[in-house]
Amino acid sequence: MEDGLDLYEEEYDPQYPTVCFDEKPIALVADVAPSQAVIPGVPARTDYEYQRNGTCNAFFFVEPQAGWRHVQVTRQRTKREYAHCMQWLVDEAYPDAEYIRVVQDNLSTHTPAALYETFAPSEARRILRRLEFHCTPKHGSWLNMAEIEIGIFSRGCLSRRVGDETTLLRRFQALEAERNAQHLPITWCFTSQDARIKLSRLYPIKQT
Repeated sequence: MEDGLDLYEEEYDPQYPTVCFDEKPIALVADVAPSQAVIPGVPARTDYEYQRNGTCNAFFFVEPQAGWRHVQVTRQRTKREYAHCMQWLVDEAYPDAEYIRVVQDNLSTHTPAALYETFAPSEARRILRRLEFHCTPKHGSWLNMAEIEIGIFSRGCLSRRVGDETTLLRRFQALEAERNAQHLPITWCFTSQDARIKLSRLYPIKQT
């Protein structure tokens, strides 16, 4: 836990960006009957009946200090999709950085082995040389600042039904562009010292 918290306290350095990475499964649900738009004195109305169109996944990349975020929508969230996300992060998002510190959950797909299962050994190693992983502890996904951005995008893009990937991606891209244009950072205030006080039950040896 303190590994990630100490990382958040470091001063911003574009050569060593800290990027929070997370994912969210999304159910695609379409209206069966057309919704009725708002008219004076009458709220919008949506029929209770809906149609399920399967599921998809959204990968979130968030650099909290720079106020940058990006969302990729995929059909699945296997090791292969994860590996391609890490390749994109290195080659397209941060081609000039020395290396990228990636904060992520400790999922079975979030491993260096995923890259070796997807790419040739030389390519997997090339990507991994530019990544430094910092995993949140079990039951500690709230320590990943990508969770904050996922909440914002969920309220802004998923408050209404979305029935297909194209519509979902269009909503995500619009909000992503709006927030990136404003360079909206995330200010993290919870430190390792705070953890030792507020979460003292997690420490085997108490402070004296």
